[in-house]
Amino acid sequence: MGIRFLKIAVIYFLVAVFMGMFMSISHQFQYAPSHAHMNLLGWVSLALAGIIYHLFPNIAENKLAKTHFWLHNIGLPVMMIGLIILESGNTAIEPVIAIGATVTTIGIIAFVYNVVANLKATVSRGPSSKRNIQG
Repeated sequence: MGIRFLKIAVIYFLVAVFMGMFMSISHQFQYAPSHAHMNLLGWVSLALAGIIYHLFPNIAENKLAKTHFWLHNIGLPVMMIGLIILESGNTAIEPVIAIGATVTTIGIIAFVYNVVANLKATVSRGPSSKRNIQG
C-alpha cells in the first residue's frame, strides 16, 4: 500500500503544480484554497501516509489501509472539484464540497485508527537481536 499511496501523492503534486502555474500566469488567485488543499491533503498527507505504510508494512495490508486509500481518493477529488466551482462563483456547490470533505475525513480517521491501534515499533540492537517495543 505504501507504494500505491506514494504514486497517487505525486499525481496530486503534479496537479497542484499546474494549478499554481495557472494561477500565476492568469492572475486568478481565487483558486489558492484549492491549490493549498491539493498540496496538503493530496501531495503531503498521502506521501507521508505512503512512507508510514512502507516503513511499517504490518499496518499497510489490512482493511483499514485500503479503506483509507479509497475514501481519501474518492472524497478528495469530489471536494477539490467542488471547491474550484465554489471559487468560480457558484455557491450552490457547497453540499458537494461537504460530502467530499466528509468522505475524505472518514478515510483519514481510518488511517489514524490503523496507526494508533496497530502500529508496533521494532528496534534493532545489532544484526542478531531485536526487541519489540509497544507504542
